[in-house]
Amino acid sequence: MVACAVLLVVLLVSVVAAIGLGPATIAPGETARYLWAALTGGRVEADEVTVYQIVWQIRTPRVLLAALVGAGLATMGVAVQALVRNPLADPFILGVSSGASVGAVAVSVTGGLAALGIYAVSAGAFLGALAASVLVYAAAVGRGGALAPLRLVLTGVAMALGFQAVMSVIVYFAPDSEATATVLYWTMGSFGAATWGALPVVAAAVLLGVLVLHRSGRALDVLALGDESAASLGVSPDRHRRALLVLVALVTGVMVAVSGAIAFVGLVMPHVVRMVVGASHSRVLAVAPLAGAVFMVWADLVARTLVAPRELPLGVITALVGVPVFLTLMRRKSYVFGGS
Repeated sequence: MVACAVLLVVLLVSVVAAIGLGPATIAPGETARYLWAALTGGRVEADEVTVYQIVWQIRTPRVLLAALVGAGLATMGVAVQALVRNPLADPFILGVSSGASVGAVAVSVTGGLAALGIYAVSAGAFLGALAASVLVYAAAVGRGGALAPLRLVLTGVAMALGFQAVMSVIVYFAPDSEATATVLYWTMGSFGAATWGALPVVAAAVLLGVLVLHRSGRALDVLALGDESAASLGVSPDRHRRALLVLVALVTGVMVAVSGAIAFVGLVMPHVVRMVVGASHSRVLAVAPLAGAVFMVWADLVARTLVAPRELPLGVITALVGVPVFLTLMRRKSYVFGGS
């Protein structure tokens, strides 16, 4: 597909550019040379070690994490919109991000999971996301195990509000202001804590989600037709919905654990991609990860350079871009949300 080839080239160029840009700007040629030296074990001169460390140890894991999370959010956005048959849905409508925030804040305030060291807050966020998903599923499932889309959306919204209330109570009784900073991180998103150690888990989760969903493209197309039509075509709506919910919860939980809650990417990117390649889920799921990765790499670059040396919360950038784009899509008479 031409769109995939173009986006792949754009993504590679974007990654190299984003690694080189920042408070200390590094020329693209020098950036590529340092990356090649790191990958091949090449030699770096003594007077270049500081710049090399900035490129390889600080910026590269951050940019790669941004690309992975962007790809994952865009893909999970497609999955959630198919799951609940609602074009206004995104990966966080099911209360996953709010549950993760509660877990992160609880660990930060109580000092729980201290044995995990610097990964304690991320582990708490992941466990909170999974717990939220289980609670949403338990509350939304109907008689006979049926999982109606509208019931799932309403339950997720209600649970998200409940989790936010719990988080507010924890912060209110916190002994210091550290919990407030943690809340800001998990509600607005940031890749400032990116490390090489976090990348393998995120990469594995996102790759698994993309592959599974791509193979389920036909089933997602059928689900979009409605439960009765899906059943008549041999697709079990409830079984596929449960599988999608588990997949979205796991992948989103992993992403939120390392980046916090980043809004609008999972909501807007699927619609932008549909405008280009059509409504077929097979095509959308092939393009959406690359489009999401490119967008997130540049959004993170803006967040860390616009008011340097301070860093803007990533959710501010995605909202400032996502809201106008979404409103523009709504006003286009030629575009039918979720349709062709």
